[in-house]
Amino acid sequence: MTTPPDLAVRVSSDRVYDDGPPAHPPGHLLAPGYQVIEHVRRGEDLDCYEAWSSQRYCRCFIKTLRPDCASDPSARRHLQREARLLLSLTHPHLVRAYEYVKPDSAQPPLLVLENLTGATLGYLLHGGRQRLGAQDLGHLGRHLCSALRYLHSRGHLHLDVKPSNIIACDGVARLIDLSLARPPGRCSAGLGTPGYMSPEQVTGGDLGPPADVWGIGLVLYQAATGLQPFDIPGNSASGSVNTSTLSLCQTQLARPAPKVRSRRRLPADVAEILDACLHRDPDKRPTLEGLDAALVTLTG
Repeated sequence: MTTPPDLAVRVSSDRVYDDGPPAHPPGHLLAPGYQVIEHVRRGEDLDCYEAWSSQRYCRCFIKTLRPDCASDPSARRHLQREARLLLSLTHPHLVRAYEYVKPDSAQPPLLVLENLTGATLGYLLHGGRQRLGAQDLGHLGRHLCSALRYLHSRGHLHLDVKPSNIIACDGVARLIDLSLARPPGRCSAGLGTPGYMSPEQVTGGDLGPPADVWGIGLVLYQAATGLQPFDIPGNSASGSVNTSTLSLCQTQLARPAPKVRSRRRLPADVAEILDACLHRDPDKRPTLEGLDAALVTLTG
């Protein structure tokens, strides 16, 4: 399958943008029935808000186009594409979408999501000051395996599994942000988040379920050890992938990650399968089913 040109390279990052016109203030009506409580963050072409829904009588999380991107047809297509996918999915470890609102032409569309109140895994592991206990590590991995096995069964890859896209609440992990999700197939180089892309995402080529196995493996490695084995210095705030960044990614990914057991004592079978998740060759990575079975050792 060939990726449409306008979707060929779309970079995700954890950068918070503060450029452009100001975000809408509290009280602003984004669309009938959705009033801004607070602006949460700004991306390259999207603003995210916590808003009150007068129809559901609850807080919601809303993704909408930035005021300066409201007429950008590509940004609209990306948001609509994510909305269409999320509205077709129902799973306890995936964020849930309520609706896609298309107001009149004067207002940009809204993707209305449930408001998750937990902390991101990135926050919990911030600065390597914390790592998960063995049982929590096992539950995290099994929840992610469950979500991705379901997503794959519906014909899509996530392609952006990283700590900031995982929210933990009351012992349940939820995977968010399906803006890069797409069917298996060929992609151009640099689709994903620098430092978290699988080798085949870095170089471009055929993507399949092993790309998400890499993502889970990297997340679990970081959660187990408190360290990110393929961190790219000075790149966490990057909003784009350029030639030098890709070259650096390729250089780092050419070197295998340090073995998990060199940094954390885990059962040998668990450590070995986490190491295998980060194999450069996609065909030598375990399946999600195999990874889930190995993690049972930790959850009992």
